[in-house]
Amino acid sequence: MSFDLKITGGLIYDGNGGEAIRANIGIKDGLIAEIGECSGDAKEIVDAAGAIVTPGFVDIHTHYDGQVSWDQELRPSVNHGVTTVIMGNCGVGFAPVKPDDHDRLIRLMEGVEDIPGTALHEGLSWNWETFPEYMDAIDAMPHTIDFGVMIGHDPLRVYAMGERATAFEEATDDDIKLMQSIVTDAMKAGAAGFSIGRTDVHRTADGDWTPSAEAGLRELTALSSTLADLDHGVLQIVNDFNLEREGDQFDEEFEIVEKFVRAGGGKPASISLMQRDMAPNDWRRILDETERLNKDGIEFHVQVAPRAIGVFQGLQCTFHPMMAQPSYIEIKDKPLAERVAIMRDPAFKKKCLAEEPVKLAGEGSSVPPIADTMIAALELVANKFFRLGENPDYEQSADQSLGAEARRDGVTAKEKLYDTLLELDGKQLIYFPIYNYTEFNYDNVHKMLTHPAALPGLSDGGAHVGTICDASFPTYLLTHWCRDRDHDRLDLSRAIKFLSADGADYLRLNDRGRIKVGLRADLNIIDHNKLRLGPPKMVQDLPAGGQRLLQPVSGYRATFVAGQRVIANDEVTDARPGRLVRFG
Repeated sequence: MSFDLKITGGLIYDGNGGEAIRANIGIKDGLIAEIGECSGDAKEIVDAAGAIVTPGFVDIHTHYDGQVSWDQELRPSVNHGVTTVIMGNCGVGFAPVKPDDHDRLIRLMEGVEDIPGTALHEGLSWNWETFPEYMDAIDAMPHTIDFGVMIGHDPLRVYAMGERATAFEEATDDDIKLMQSIVTDAMKAGAAGFSIGRTDVHRTADGDWTPSAEAGLRELTALSSTLADLDHGVLQIVNDFNLEREGDQFDEEFEIVEKFVRAGGGKPASISLMQRDMAPNDWRRILDETERLNKDGIEFHVQVAPRAIGVFQGLQCTFHPMMAQPSYIEIKDKPLAERVAIMRDPAFKKKCLAEEPVKLAGEGSSVPPIADTMIAALELVANKFFRLGENPDYEQSADQSLGAEARRDGVTAKEKLYDTLLELDGKQLIYFPIYNYTEFNYDNVHKMLTHPAALPGLSDGGAHVGTICDASFPTYLLTHWCRDRDHDRLDLSRAIKFLSADGADYLRLNDRGRIKVGLRADLNIIDHNKLRLGPPKMVQDLPAGGQRLLQPVSGYRATFVAGQRVIANDEVTDARPGRLVRFG
């Protein structure tokens, strides 16, 4: 046989979780044509000696809903071995939308997912109204990698109910019928599924709860039931179980989750899983309920992250410890270099540190209440603030924290944080692992990752661009968990299955996720011994000069999408084989 491409000499992990084999891979017309000797000639031969060959990774939890309409590269996911992403998570998105609601949805995404509103205003073309029109619009632009999209509850509710959607009114029968018809049309056009968001942490840029946050059970079950008779579709849920409110509402909220999922007629479902300090055992309760549902025949998964759900703080970032100080507020809009120069003045520092912080959250503010809580307790919270260093260490002990450093230096935590923000000419980043770090280690994360119902999720690629860079999760899993951690490491073959086949199986994507003859040639060639993450850097490459965090990575010799090379030695190529995945 004559091949378009032949990959030779690599150690192949096929995505099934078994032993690796050393073999060649022959690719023809974007598909894997042969695995073995592959003795035929080829237009191109890529030497994978000394490297591992894996299926392309499937990321089921991203927020490229806006970026996909203007950006062909879909960084940073493409830089970390991901060849298929799913957008539209957490109930947010940009379709369907009426012309008068463009700004409303931008304010929603700006608040919930920390994407600069100026970038969205300039970048979004808005050449759609219905969800199928949105799908056509984003499919018209070539991209590096494939992408699927779920329809989210928030834009759906705004489209059907207008102002009443954000006034938390109950949906009428007519509202529900209209929303059902829109979901049905979206699913028939190839949407991946339907997502909802029920969390107090998610706020619009105006400080309001999201439109779907308080939607009633009748509405939720009616919408999930539209998937019941279809041959495809998944249900995605984010829920913090009203932790910021009075009393324990876990059972009440999980009952809503269960009824929502059951109304979907057996469609696969997943919920975000993490350990929160204010309810450190809720993650175990979620796993208990997950096991109960699966024993009862409901395919219910938990989306887990391979490290803390954390944020970066810094003078370039969305949040930092001095942001509520009145003196800092007076200079916050000045260029970075000017702010740094002012803050280095001893008189300014003394005045700023002596001030009481002002309240930032509230009506008209996108700052979540948790930010005020953290700032008010800096002396305590600083015990979970860390520098990552040039070789980022996300699993540090408590005595490595900035709080511990302040005590050793005989200064207040507030002063230590102030000085740290000025390091590297004001570009120092402080890592704050908010969730998944209650015990200052990842032992509980290990339990989450190895649970049989676990799926890789929560990377939020394309979102929270001023506070996180978690699209690097696949690389972190392969390095920290499979190579560098000093205990409870994960088997490399199992980790690769987790990143590839498990997500594909959940989505019922039978054409990818494994290295097998007849499947798509979505592949990675990775120098696992040299695979490395660098410290995140703030770059200004979004529309209107918007900024985002990107994390340098090395070790990806090649990534192929449908047989075309989109990454060559860690750099994005000019190939654009990525398309919209239409399900069903």
